[in-house]
Amino acid sequence: MIRLEGVSKHFPGAPRAAVDGVDLLVPEGTVCALIGPSGCGKSTTLRMVNRLVEPDSGRILVNGTDVMSADPIALRRGIGYVLQGIGLFPHRTVAQNVATVPALLGWPRARIAARVDAMLDLVGLDPGQYGPRRPDELSGGQRQRVGVARALAADPPVLLMDEPFGAVDPVARDRLQAEIGAILRTLRKTVMIVTHDIDEAMRLGDQVALMREGRVVQADTPERLLAKPADAFVAGFVGQDRALRRLALIDAGTLAIPGNVGNAPCVASDTSLRDALAVLLASGGDRLGVTGTGAPALLTLAAIRAEAARAVP
Repeated sequence: MIRLEGVSKHFPGAPRAAVDGVDLLVPEGTVCALIGPSGCGKSTTLRMVNRLVEPDSGRILVNGTDVMSADPIALRRGIGYVLQGIGLFPHRTVAQNVATVPALLGWPRARIAARVDAMLDLVGLDPGQYGPRRPDELSGGQRQRVGVARALAADPPVLLMDEPFGAVDPVARDRLQAEIGAILRTLRKTVMIVTHDIDEAMRLGDQVALMREGRVVQADTPERLLAKPADAFVAGFVGQDRALRRLALIDAGTLAIPGNVGNAPCVASDTSLRDALAVLLASGGDRLGVTGTGAPALLTLAAIRAEAARAVP
């Protein structure tokens, strides 16, 4: 659990506070995406959690402990940290990079070796193939996977991610978002992630906190943020196509009803409604079969339209 209570930070010479009285709760085992315009304070907020930036006022609690009462080095070793630049040590192998924090914690060599192999497997990199390589022998997406493996190596309960996919090409970014998002949900880590990409925030976050000028304007589930923006700023930021963004968060199986599919095209039950709509429009029909529900089921264009309309007040 991460709790921020009235947290503020003002840098010398700045015309206003970088972070201004932020209150935010990230429940245990959930992902909170911080998003907002450039300079809104989201990265500063994140970095105050592990004291890379010291707050001026307020309290930050990690699993019930005030971070200001903890030794900063010990605090950081207990919090995973992934950043856009990845920050791998270029002179170390992939395996040595992943082993960094367990080695600092004094783990036995056999335990470290087993953990490195397990983490590389977790992020989809074969330990025998990639463990001996140097970072400059990897693609951007592979380096990012290693960064995530390193952050998770000591099994920290809390993970901070600062624009983790920003330096990866769009095709690799979509794949990484899906794969890393699934890993985080499986491991049930408490995660704060900073992103400038609204679709990424909606895809990864159980909660999305939209910031403006150092303050949290709205913190809510992706569905509620899209369906009920708090004000004109939030509505403008999430975009006029928020109905389609909301459809991307809902599986086809959610709206499927028992019925005769006939010759209609089919989609899997975990296909997003946005992708199902694309299939429908391409086919020219008004219904789809939905597989994986255990019984014949269909999804209608009318049902998708009704769901999309809920995202527009």
